[in-house]
Amino acid sequence: MTQTLDEKAQVAVPDNRTDVEFDSDGVTLRGWYYRASGGGTAPTIVMSHGFAAVKEMYLDKYAEAFSAGGLNVLVYDNRNLGASDGQPRGEITPWQQIDDYRNAITYAETLPGSDSDRIGIWGSSYSGGHVLVVAAQDRRVKCVSAQVPVVDGDANFRQLVRADFVGGARDGFNADRRARFNGEAPTMIDVVNKDPMAPSALPTPDSYEWFIGTHELRAPSYVNSCTLRSVERFAEYQPGAYLRLIAPTPLLMCVASDDVLTPTKIAIDGFQEAREPKKLVVLPGGHFDAYVNGFEISSAMQLDWFRQYLLAGAPAASGKG
Repeated sequence: MTQTLDEKAQVAVPDNRTDVEFDSDGVTLRGWYYRASGGGTAPTIVMSHGFAAVKEMYLDKYAEAFSAGGLNVLVYDNRNLGASDGQPRGEITPWQQIDDYRNAITYAETLPGSDSDRIGIWGSSYSGGHVLVVAAQDRRVKCVSAQVPVVDGDANFRQLVRADFVGGARDGFNADRRARFNGEAPTMIDVVNKDPMAPSALPTPDSYEWFIGTHELRAPSYVNSCTLRSVERFAEYQPGAYLRLIAPTPLLMCVASDDVLTPTKIAIDGFQEAREPKKLVVLPGGHFDAYVNGFEISSAMQLDWFRQYLLAGAPAASGKG
């Protein structure tokens, strides 16, 4: 996973991108709408980022690839993050974000050139878990791609937090609840920290490298802070329970071969619960390589999946990657 300052010169606003905003249950969410190449009416892909990340952290590259392939794309920042409104800042609640996805789909139906009968959803990491839930619940979704997804929050949490630290973490969650009940401000925690033993939401070296490196390179709106309750919500989150309910909506799951943040085996085990049509792809590298070194591979595979089911009908898919 290598990022270079040369990329700064490549972050430019394409002609087919428009700034947009929409209401989601009283909170204004902001993002970009990319029109498909060729104009006319086309399917639309709805996208948001993972835990604490903002849209400038490479979602523009995916949107550009998908729009060049004939798809409209709606990209937005999650509530309480980036350009979107919402309080408290840095509060990351999966079920709110799932409702926001569904409201974004409703908004996408109204956009110029968007075919409301051909909506796809894309998510990565935390939002990779969200799209599993949304696809199971919302039949307006005709195709879904989940990249390096969270499948089992409890298992992930226990992989990321040393066993002898788990009790202390839960004591911290409870203390924060009591403080909030008494009107105190939410307890805040770093999203990433250079020291993997220091308190942080995502305590892996590659998380620190990617978040801080990408912030400095191309995402000035990223803030390296989230509420402690966001970590508690992460530990409780079980999007994999919805995998068996996604069918008959076509599901693509892309996992990384050496993922230590959303561990590879947990995601692959979860994939077995999904019904056809489905496809599993194992990408080379770690959790963040899909955005950088592995971008050409990951974006091309996912574009092909969306084109297969949204542009070329819905033939049967194989369960093998």
